Amino acid sequence: MANLTSKELSALEDQIGQEQLLVKKYQAMSNMCQNQQIKQCLTDYAGKHQQHCNTLLTFLQ
Repeated sequence: MANLTSKELSALEDQIGQEQLLVKKYQAMSNMCQNQQIKQCLTDYAGKHQQHCNTLLTFLQ
């Protein structure tokens, strides 16, 4: 794990939580959507936020 201060670690944890929340929201909206183009956009947004989350998680290793 990188040498992070407690403030940096707290901010990182908050950001990871926000990214995870966005993934869940976009996935949920995609599942409710009937329009295939919009559904695909929402799925893409969920994927991008999952990538952000995965990138942030690497700072905890």
